[in-house]
Amino acid sequence: MPFIRTAVPEDTPPAQCQAIVRGIHDALVGSIGMPEDELFNLVNPYRADHFFFDRRFNGVARSDRVIVVEITMRRGRSDAMKRTLYGQIAHNLEHQAGIAPADVFIFTHENDYSDWSVGNGQFAMTLVQQRGTDT
Repeated sequence: MPFIRTAVPEDTPPAQCQAIVRGIHDALVGSIGMPEDELFNLVNPYRADHFFFDRRFNGVARSDRVIVVEITMRRGRSDAMKRTLYGQIAHNLEHQAGIAPADVFIFTHENDYSDWSVGNGQFAMTLVQQRGTDT
């Protein structure tokens, strides 16, 4: 179950935020096989004077509207899967949310089942891929 934090400029309209979340989610489902119901994306707006970055780092020409996608997920995806994921996120954000691919900055953190509790205070390792019955 990936957990995503997405930082967007504070004046990003709600409909565009929803399109960004959907584009990231669609890429996770399509690229790494994440189940459709595993949507956890916390969108954080940022003020322009609170985010400093080099507009030309690594030869990429960025605007002042950079979107930062931070993905925390269970260990085990290959470099090829991540490469596909990153490309699909950039593609989806361009086509679904109007974000220039140069403005999409992505990084991941990997951990294990023992690093998660996804509800009811239960250790996720004991719940591996079980569906809950909460109503």
